[in-house]
Amino acid sequence: MRTTLRIRRAAVVFTAIGALALTGCGGDGDGGDKKSDDGGSTTDKGSTPSVVLPKLDGQKLSVAAVWTGPEQANFVKVLKEFEKRTGATVTFVPAQDPIVNFLGTKIAGGQPPDVAMIPQVGAIQQAVAKKWAKPVGNEARAQLGKNYADVWQELGRVDGTQYGVYFKAANKSLVWYNTKAFENAGASEPKTWKDFLKTAETVSASGVTPVSVGGADGWTLTDWFENVYLSQAGPEKYDQLAQHKIKWTDPSVKDALTTLAQLFGKPSLIAGGADGALQTEFPASVTQTFTGGDQPKAAMVYEGDFVGVNIAQTKAKIGTDAKVFPFPAVGAESPVVTGGDAAVALKDGKGAQALLTWLASADAAKIAAEQGGFISPNKTLDPAAYPNDVQRTMAKALIAAGDSVRFDMSDQAPQSFGGTPGKGEWKTLQDFLKNPKDIAGTQAKLESDAAKAYKS
Repeated sequence: MRTTLRIRRAAVVFTAIGALALTGCGGDGDGGDKKSDDGGSTTDKGSTPSVVLPKLDGQKLSVAAVWTGPEQANFVKVLKEFEKRTGATVTFVPAQDPIVNFLGTKIAGGQPPDVAMIPQVGAIQQAVAKKWAKPVGNEARAQLGKNYADVWQELGRVDGTQYGVYFKAANKSLVWYNTKAFENAGASEPKTWKDFLKTAETVSASGVTPVSVGGADGWTLTDWFENVYLSQAGPEKYDQLAQHKIKWTDPSVKDALTTLAQLFGKPSLIAGGADGALQTEFPASVTQTFTGGDQPKAAMVYEGDFVGVNIAQTKAKIGTDAKVFPFPAVGAESPVVTGGDAAVALKDGKGAQALLTWLASADAAKIAAEQGGFISPNKTLDPAAYPNDVQRTMAKALIAAGDSVRFDMSDQAPQSFGGTPGKGEWKTLQDFLKNPKDIAGTQAKLESDAAKAYKS
């Protein structure tokens, strides 16, 4: 498994987004469900369950995950409903990150959990290689086939066998904006890259710098590149570049860097210019966008749904002071780059398989969605289940992407290339931000570093 800072951040995404439900974002619908006495969510009287579960009276199961706080509490509500429907007792086991190390200790001690929530594709592959993971059963596979786009099923497969059931997802293709700055400038949410640049110029003319970039953290720049590349080059090229089946000197990379240079090459559009951006860490790139009244240091900041936790450190309220739109389309469609958490059975047995079936169902997704701080890859989930428009926007974009959604590219790369500060992709894209005219030199350096990392 390639354990990188970026991979671990993909898992933290979901804890961070929990802040959305706590930052005053007004709810405008509860999806019609009623709360049970223990805080869990139950289906409306008279409604038909979307999934049939076996009776498991007296069985004891355990589920390990790295989630804490509200995220853990919300997941426990999903488990409580499973208990009610099956008669089983389910214990949540707090895990440490990286979870593979934690699971290794549990397995070595003869106490593996029945199911583990695993946040990386590589970690699922490692669990299979170590012969820890058990294949997904027929009932859960049926739920996956009915409720999930092929790409989410494929992410849970290893050598053609299904091992993972993706329960949670992250939308890492979002632009957050200061509503007051947009209102003062007379700006509206752009849908295309061309319109995005026009919006930036409009905001700039109003006296506010349009875009905040956390360039001191190289991973933010890889995310910028990945979104532009996915939308412009398309999913197939994205997969080829992620696996280094095409070189970074490919014309498609040149095109994406040229597109990025339309923004990075105009210092007036970036808070602090290139030098300022390279001294701005990711948290500050968010907070400076939502502080300063009607004269913030920037009007927009790009990053995933985990931006919510940083906005919560300001006085801005998500849904009123801070809103979000999908990353603008560079090509025909807006991109959706994602992360996610998959349920993997570590024990054979009816109980573990029933739990996988439950987590693949629309009923389980609905309970979690109603709590806030959650996005489901389940395409049959009614968007009305989400408690506010901000989360509905994130979820709809994720589902609408269908099989075009792609897992974070740098998280798929060897750590020496895609996940090390001051080296590889992080460092080269920082250099590119400083000198966006040197596209050929940037490509050559990326390819040189990638070739060494992939040993190709």
